[in-house]
Amino acid sequence: MSDSEPVVVAERSASGAFIAVIAIAFLLAAGGLIWCYVLQGRLADDDKKIAAADKQTAVLAERLESTNARMAATTETLSQNVGATQKQIDARAQAIMATQKTAAAETAKLAQQQQVAEQKIGAVSNDVASVKTDVGGVKTDVATTRSDLENTKSQLQRVVGDAGVMSGLIATNHSELEELKHKGDRNYYEFTLQKGAQPTLLSTIKVQLKKVDNKHGKYTLNVSADDRNIEKKDKNLDEPVQFYTGKTPVLFEIVVNNMEKNSVSGYLSTPKGAPQPMSAP
Repeated sequence: MSDSEPVVVAERSASGAFIAVIAIAFLLAAGGLIWCYVLQGRLADDDKKIAAADKQTAVLAERLESTNARMAATTETLSQNVGATQKQIDARAQAIMATQKTAAAETAKLAQQQQVAEQKIGAVSNDVASVKTDVGGVKTDVATTRSDLENTKSQLQRVVGDAGVMSGLIATNHSELEELKHKGDRNYYEFTLQKGAQPTLLSTIKVQLKKVDNKHGKYTLNVSADDRNIEKKDKNLDEPVQFYTGKTPVLFEIVVNNMEKNSVSGYLSTPKGAPQPMSAP
């Protein structure tokens, strides 16, 4: 081999190495450019995220400030309300204490009055005990006097009837009724009514017994007069049961003076000028 051949080979080796270096440099430059582009894109995305985060932070800060303002206002309002409520509680407590003091004073006053009343009652009881002794002696004389009166005259009475009219003399038994008949001031019709029976004709009216309450001494009648029915409810023994009847109204009176389990007895009293019955009762 000649001396020129090693030189050519050496030059070719150097040219190849140079081209390789340039190729590597180009590749590195291209890789650097690509990396820079990618990095720039990532930075742009990060900037956008940071900007969005800053914007959201600003919104949150604004909301936080608004919330703090509302909390401050609410706290102030609650403080005022608590202060007002405490004043009301104090005032109410004072009022309750005042009421309790007044009640205690009234209780003490009532206790004192009750003690005085008990003392007075005790004194009156002693007086009553003393009077009872005198009454016991007087009763004998009264009984004797009453017996004499009963032998000389009947125990006729005048009372106000259920219609509010002052009644004539009333009889509480058959003997007294006979005395009234002898006086001749009014007409009298005796009767005995059975509970649940048909109406009984008395003078110009009909009477029917509806109810008997022996325990309380009361009875209920239905009275038929002038084509109308009159209920006389829960009447008492010896009470004049009054009503008006007739074309020229006159006062009729019914008096029940005896009561059995399911019946009552008594009489009807009519004025002398009242229409006479069509048939005997």
